[in-house]
Amino acid sequence: MSLTELYLPVLLGAGLLILLVAWLPLVLKRLPLSLPIICVGIGAGLGSMTNFARFVPHPLETPVQVEKLAELIVIVSLMGAGLKIDRAFGWRSWGLTWRLLGIAMPLCIIAFALLGHAILGLGLATALLLAATLAPTDPVLASDVQIEEPESDQDDEVRFALTSEAGINDSLAFPFVHLAIVIASAGLSFSTLGGWALDAVLIRLAVGAIVGWAGGRLLGWIIYRLPGTTNLSRTGDGFVALGATLVIYTATELLHGYGFLAVFVAGLMLRRASDGHDFNRRLHDFADETERLLMMALLIVFGGMLTAGGLFALIGWAEVAFAAAAIFLVRPITGWIALIGTKRSKGERLVIAFFGIRGLGSVYYLAYALNHGAFENPNRLWGAVGLVILISILLHGVTVTPVMAWLDRRREAAA
Repeated sequence: MSLTELYLPVLLGAGLLILLVAWLPLVLKRLPLSLPIICVGIGAGLGSMTNFARFVPHPLETPVQVEKLAELIVIVSLMGAGLKIDRAFGWRSWGLTWRLLGIAMPLCIIAFALLGHAILGLGLATALLLAATLAPTDPVLASDVQIEEPESDQDDEVRFALTSEAGINDSLAFPFVHLAIVIASAGLSFSTLGGWALDAVLIRLAVGAIVGWAGGRLLGWIIYRLPGTTNLSRTGDGFVALGATLVIYTATELLHGYGFLAVFVAGLMLRRASDGHDFNRRLHDFADETERLLMMALLIVFGGMLTAGGLFALIGWAEVAFAAAAIFLVRPITGWIALIGTKRSKGERLVIAFFGIRGLGSVYYLAYALNHGAFENPNRLWGAVGLVILISILLHGVTVTPVMAWLDRRREAAA
C-alpha cells in the first residue's frame, strides 16, 4: 500500500486518536485500566498488520527518530508538571522529594547496574547506561498518580512527592548517562571523571537551573506583569505554554545546560508568577492536552515497536529476570529505605515506593546514549528497557485507580 493510499486511513486514525484522548479518561476513570495500556495495545495490534508494520520506527534502525519523538513528549510533560505544583519551593516542604532524589535514585542506579552485570552480563559502561536509563520515574506515564491540576483538592503528600520527583529526576539521570558515554569512549580514569564532574554535573545542572529560573521569571513577567493591555495573559491562548516550553528548552540546550531541568523549573516559576490568575489553568490545561495527545501517539508507536519493531524478539529469560527484579524489588525497596524516618503513614510510604513508573523518559535516554556513544549489546539493552516499560505500564496502570481511591478514602476519613 502506497503513502497516497494510506492518506485517508491515516487521517481517520488521527481523528480517532484525538477523540480517544478526550473520551477514554472518562471511561477509564473508575476502572482498573489506564490510557497507556489501551494505547500500547492499539499499537501492538497495528504493528502486527503488514500494511502498518513497515511504517513503525525500529529503535536500532531509526534511533534518531525515536530519540526526538520521546524528547518532545518529555519536555511538554515536565512543563505541565511544573505548572500544576502550588507548593512553594523549600527544603522542608519538599522533604519527601529530596529523599527520593538523594537516597532512592542513587540506590536504584547502583542496584540496576549490579543487576545488569550479574543477570545480563553487561560491562561497566553498558550496565551504568542501563541503570541511568531506568533510574528516573517517568513524568509522562505518572500522570495518574500525580497532582491533577493547579489548586487541586488532591494535592496530598503522595501525589506531590511523585509529581515533584518525576519533574526533577529526569535531569539528575542525565549526568550518569553522560558518564556511561564517557566511560564507553575514553575509559574510566581520574581525568575522565574530573572532566565529567565539571561539565556534565556542575556546569550543565547549574545552567539548567539558572536558565529555567531566569527564563520562567521573565516569561512570567511578560505573561502576567506587562503594563496595560500588552501582557500575554490577555490573549487567553493556552498554546503560550507550548511556546514557553520550546523556547526555554532550546535556549538551555544551546547554552550547554540540561533543558529538562530548565523546563520544569520554568514551569514552577510561571506558577509562582500567576498568583491565582485564571490564565495559569489555561496554560496547564493546554500543556496537559498536548501531553496526552503526544503520549497516546508515542505509546501507539511503542506498541508497534514491540511487534513490528522487533522488541519482543529481543527479550529472553535474562531480560525477564532483570525486569522482574527492577519493578518488584529495586524501586519498592529503595523507595521504602528513602522514606524511613518520615512522618507519613506506612500506607503512604508504600504507595510512593511502589509507583516508581518507568516509561518514555527511559526510551529517550537509551536512544540518546546509543546515538552518542558505542555500547555493547544494544539489542539486549532495548529488550530489557522495553520489557521494564511494558511491565510498568501494565502493573501500575491496573493498580493505580484502586490504590489512589483507597488512599483518598483514608485521607478523607482522617480529615
